[in-house]
Amino acid sequence: MNFYVLTLFPDMITQGMNTSITGRAIAKGVLNLEAINIRDFAYNKHQKVDDYPYGGGAGMLMQAEPVYLSYESIVKRVGKRPRVVYLTPQGRVFNQKMAREMALEEEIVFLCGHYEGIDERVLEEIVTDYVSIGDYVLTGGELPAMVMMDSISRMVPGVLNNQESGETESFAGNLLEYPQYSRPEEWHGKKVPEVLLSGHHENVAKWRREQAIVRTLKNRPDLLKEADLTNKEWNFIRQLKKQWKEEQEEAL
Repeated sequence: MNFYVLTLFPDMITQGMNTSITGRAIAKGVLNLEAINIRDFAYNKHQKVDDYPYGGGAGMLMQAEPVYLSYESIVKRVGKRPRVVYLTPQGRVFNQKMAREMALEEEIVFLCGHYEGIDERVLEEIVTDYVSIGDYVLTGGELPAMVMMDSISRMVPGVLNNQESGETESFAGNLLEYPQYSRPEEWHGKKVPEVLLSGHHENVAKWRREQAIVRTLKNRPDLLKEADLTNKEWNFIRQLKKQWKEEQEEAL
């Protein structure tokens, strides 16, 4: 997997990504990361990349040409026009399904805006995906780009030491991850559930599945609409809802 990031702050990208799991994957050559400074393609005296927007308004706008030339520099090297993700609150909200799908690409370019955004004309010319990591505004696209690269990387074979952990964590199968426990068996008066100490793998798997359903129903019930559940599990959900409703009524 080759990541290219078009940015005004390349050090922010490289310092953030060259640590922990992604850092090890980059060192091993499983991932390749290149942060490209858009200013290097501003062919003027002061490497100026922004100007006032036509029609007035607050702030400055990144100009089309430096962005376009920085992207074309990648095209010339890889011999094709790779997928370009523009990080913007106006885009589709990033999720695990998108991470899994993007992990199949050989190259992905992330375009990080700053100031009041980027000239629309270059976006129309090069961008293939408009993506947001949430309904809020950040100073620039660098943090969202790193969030996406971290998530996508986990789906790339060879990045994780145990590939299973990339598939069984939160959002796998549209269910949140079940609770997990480590030693000691009792901490602050709270004990590890007995089933996890039993050594009975089938019972452990059943308990974890049920707990994942319970946690998803409590915290992200919207995910259940697309979860792969059996009829028995849907009955389990209905029973839980009924039980919780009765408990709320008794508490009033």
